[in-house]
Amino acid sequence: MPKYVIEREIPGAGKLSGEQLKAISQASCGVLSNMGPQIQWVHSYVTTDKIYCVYIAPNEEMIREHAKQGGFPANTISEVAAIIDPATAE
Repeated sequence: MPKYVIEREIPGAGKLSGEQLKAISQASCGVLSNMGPQIQWVHSYVTTDKIYCVYIAPNEEMIREHAKQGGFPANTISEVAAIIDPATAE
């Protein structure tokens, strides 16, 4: 199943409180629950003004539908072509 990185532009994302991040996470999980097991949220990275999310889904359209239903931006959706880490150099 393809893996995607979603860039969400959210001004001030890095200043969101733990409670705000929890509410966003709960909203996302609620939408995912309704959409079924084909789409999965792996994790997200919160930066100053963006949140980068990693999802597993059959296609980009399903990622867009999740964003639409959750009211989240999905400014850029990129399919992961490969994953590398320090072990790749060995």
